[in-house]
Amino acid sequence: PATPGTPGAPLFGGFKGDHRGGFNKKSLLKSCKCFSVEDSMEEGRLPPVSCSLPPPPVSLTRKVGAEFIGTFILIFAGTATAIVNQKTQGSETLIGLAASTGLAVMIVILSTGHISGAHLNPAVTIAFAALKHFPRKHVPVYIGAQVMASLCAAFGLKGVFHPMMGGGVTVPSGGFGQAFALEFMISFNLMFVVTAVATDTRA
Repeated sequence: PATPGTPGAPLFGGFKGDHRGGFNKKSLLKSCKCFSVEDSMEEGRLPPVSCSLPPPPVSLTRKVGAEFIGTFILIFAGTATAIVNQKTQGSETLIGLAASTGLAVMIVILSTGHISGAHLNPAVTIAFAALKHFPRKHVPVYIGAQVMASLCAAFGLKGVFHPMMGGGVTVPSGGFGQAFALEFMISFNLMFVVTAVATDTRA
């Protein structure tokens, strides 16, 4: 059984069964206090129970570690796919490149989102802090972890794929103004969707 106070702990782990190994309905209902005991006993059955336990506190060290690992996975997987695509003369295709990065983000969010929030990007961290959904005092530590993870992923890619490293480099093909406008619009769309979905409970 899971340890009490952690995710997955039994909801009624503190209740004791009767001499036949079952539960006494009335004592169970009184202890839960989620509904009326008298009304439930008149029907002769236990009504459905919906209770939520608060998540256990997570230390800043674990959050930063999860952010480092998640950012490393994202940068390594996305850039490695681009390098392999160039090395194999475009066999991955644009769909493969998009799927690789998208799946990496999904895996990281599912595996570390409950620990660090899976920001994976300094822009996300700054946006959450600006909207007061993230402690501002933790912003430098998160950004430091993200930058260090990106550097480690880059050096890891260099060690694996050197000298074939051009596939992971994005260089503007137009003028400075065009590049600035495109980066602004793409970043705006990204941050609008992320902050809207992550901070609004109705999303």
